[in-house]
Amino acid sequence: MLTAFRDDLARARPRWLGYLSTTGVYGDRDGGWVDEDSVLDGSGVRGQARIAAEADWQDLARTHDLPLHIFRLAGIYGPGRGPFQKVRDGTARRIIKPGQVFSRIHVEDIAQVLMASIDAPAPIGIYNVCDDDPAPPQDVIAHAATLLGLPLPPAVPFDQADMTPMARSFYGDSKRVRNDRIKRDLGVTLRYPDYRSGLAALLAQGA
Repeated sequence: MLTAFRDDLARARPRWLGYLSTTGVYGDRDGGWVDEDSVLDGSGVRGQARIAAEADWQDLARTHDLPLHIFRLAGIYGPGRGPFQKVRDGTARRIIKPGQVFSRIHVEDIAQVLMASIDAPAPIGIYNVCDDDPAPPQDVIAHAATLLGLPLPPAVPFDQADMTPMARSFYGDSKRVRNDRIKRDLGVTLRYPDYRSGLAALLAQGA
């Protein structure tokens, strides 16, 4: 997309320009913490492609003096993107990989981060967009079942789980992502600072 519209973006001279990237650019940290200043070490083809894409956007911004903002999104959930349906229909599993943790973000919090940035542009800003509570994926599934009053889905060791290559690739990275910058620089107060509050809201909304 950037190749196709590079010249158009340069001519448009936008007041604000945002690129939605991913925390996958940090790669695997064995459950350790990363922030926006951490070295980029994305694993696999997708991780390296995202690093290259960020670099291309930054090159465009520097060359044409454009107000670029990069947002590195954690795992996204929200209406239509939560665990409840799989728990209800009995297809959910608790995939167990010792030490595995993911960071997440509710779609409403993504929206408020973007709006806060649009209202107060800070060109060349880079922001991690995630909640306060990195957690093992099996804990999220278990909590969803508890909220529904249903039995816990079966626990399956990662090396025995029947998963698509794409789903399995997500388990290649384990890290905790810091979000101090969106709070400090953008004044954001997360509506859903952890998966428990986010899932409770989704259930209340009928998700």
